[in-house]
Amino acid sequence: MSLVIDSDGEWNLSVSRYSVTFGSERIRLVSEFSLKELFAKYADILWEPGKHRYNVTFFIGELDELMMGRRFSAFSQETLDDLVGKLRARGNSNATINRKMAALSKLLRKAHKMGDIHSLPEFRRQKERSGRIRFLSRDEEEMLFSSIRRRNEDMARLSVFLVDTGCRLGEALGLTWNDVIDGRASFWITKSARARSVPLTQRAQKAVDIPKDGAKGPFAMLRQAQYRTVWNEAKAEIGLAQDDQVVPHALRHTCASRLVQGGIDLRRVQMWLGHQTLTMTMRYAHLATSDLDPCVTVLEGCKRLGGKKR
Repeated sequence: MSLVIDSDGEWNLSVSRYSVTFGSERIRLVSEFSLKELFAKYADILWEPGKHRYNVTFFIGELDELMMGRRFSAFSQETLDDLVGKLRARGNSNATINRKMAALSKLLRKAHKMGDIHSLPEFRRQKERSGRIRFLSRDEEEMLFSSIRRRNEDMARLSVFLVDTGCRLGEALGLTWNDVIDGRASFWITKSARARSVPLTQRAQKAVDIPKDGAKGPFAMLRQAQYRTVWNEAKAEIGLAQDDQVVPHALRHTCASRLVQGGIDLRRVQMWLGHQTLTMTMRYAHLATSDLDPCVTVLEGCKRLGGKKR
C-alpha cells in the first residue's frame, strides 16, 4: 500500500487490486502488475502481429524474468537502471539494450496513461557505435548466389529479389500474387507499419515470374530458418564463413549502397527502403562520394585566386 499525489494535488491511496472510499473523498487506486501481465493486457493494442511483435514478446519476457515476475504500481529509476545493468552483464550491446528499452518504454507509457501505474522513470538512450555497414561486391554476390542456386533454385530467386528491391526477408516471404503486379512489388506488412511499392528490375521481375502451383505468393514455399541455413552453407563454401556480417540482411544494405553510389538522393533511398526517418538512411551517406567532388573544384579555385593576390 502507498500514498501518491495526483495531478490535482490530491492524496491517492495505492492498494493492490482493491478499491476503497473515505467519506465523500474521491480516491484513485492503482493496482500492481508485472511486466508480463501488462504485456498481456496491451500487446494487441500496441503491436501488430509480425516479426516485430515476436521480438517484443521475447524482450518483455526477458525483462520480466530479470525482475523475477515482481509486480509494481510504480516503475522507479532504480529499477530501470538495474535492468540496464543486468542486460549489459549478459553481454547485450547498447544497440540491443536500446531496442529492449524502447519496447519497455512503450508498454509502460501505455500503462501509465491508462492509470495502471502512477510514475515512470526517465529513459536514456544508450550511445551506439555507428559500426561498419557490410555490403556485397558484384563478385561476392555472383559467387554467393551461384552457391545458393546449386542448393535451391527458389532460394536463389529470393536472393535476387532481396538485393534488387532492398526489402526485408520477412517482407519478401509475405508477398502474395496480388502484391506483384505490373512490374511493381507492394509491401503491406512492414517494420515501420508503412506500406510502400517499388518498381522491379528485370531480374527481380523474372524472380517472381513463376507458376503459382497453389502457392500464396512467389516465395510462400520458403521459410526464414530454411533460407538462413542454406545461406550459411553457401557463404562457407565461398570462404566467407568467418564474416559474421554477411547475413541475409546484408542484401538490404547492398541495395541501399548501390543506390547511393549510383547517385540516387537520400530522400528517394529512404522511400525505397521504407525507412521511418531520414536519419536511418544517413548511414549510407558516406557512400555518396561523388557529391563531394564539386568541393574540390571550389577549393582549387580559391587557391588560384589566392595565388593571384600574392
